[in-house]
Amino acid sequence: MTTVTSAVLQSVAEDFLAAYTTGEPITPPRETIPGLDLAGAYRIQQLQEEAFTTQGRTVVGRKIGLTSLAMQRQLGVDSPDFGFFTDDLVYHQGANIKVDQFIAPKVEPELAFILAHDLPADASFEQVAAAIGSTHLAIEIIDSRVEDWNIALVDTVADNASCGAVIIDPNPIDVPTADLPGVTARMLIDGELAGQGSGADVMGHPLAPLQWLATTLGEQGVGLHAGDIILTGSFCGAAPVIAGQHVEIDYGPHGTLSASFS
Repeated sequence: MTTVTSAVLQSVAEDFLAAYTTGEPITPPRETIPGLDLAGAYRIQQLQEEAFTTQGRTVVGRKIGLTSLAMQRQLGVDSPDFGFFTDDLVYHQGANIKVDQFIAPKVEPELAFILAHDLPADASFEQVAAAIGSTHLAIEIIDSRVEDWNIALVDTVADNASCGAVIIDPNPIDVPTADLPGVTARMLIDGELAGQGSGADVMGHPLAPLQWLATTLGEQGVGLHAGDIILTGSFCGAAPVIAGQHVEIDYGPHGTLSASFS
């Protein structure tokens, strides 16, 4: 995008960084920067990633969002988005998570994959499947630093794909690639059903978004590497959480993953 200066992109990135501290959401970047395209939005995200790294935080994985029709319809977006998460944003089974670190958090049931090998930008589905080292139950906490979740694709990409934090069971599950679409998830909040779906709801197969991500990041000159943790998208629509609630995802024969919020 030739008409937008790096200083303008930096200014929006700094607004996002401030929102993490103040808890005050910002105007949608598409309104601040008319004509903002995906490359510009991703540059805003990268500037935040660089700032976090400078602070001593380590990027340990990538997340893909809006991979199910339910989530695209919920947020009015027609394409997946993508972002990163750092080591301090990773929680595990049974965690107690403070909600005041977020602005408007919601939870989603997902699967996480840890790469055993690097992925080329033009990876085939077969290469993606062969690169998976382990599969894990996961919950993503999404959050928006954009006012009222008023987002188009460029807004959520600029906002690090609305990533808040992730909860991952460190113990892998054993599911053959062909069976991943059949994995089911029931999301319970304080024992009440808040959403349900299956791996087939994630672009038809939970690994399909990973192939898409390799290509999309490759276009930005960013690779996916051995050891990266990748969350590939929600099985169903996201549900809001508040302090005092308990979330449990029931993955049937593959077990459960839970966390409490305070």
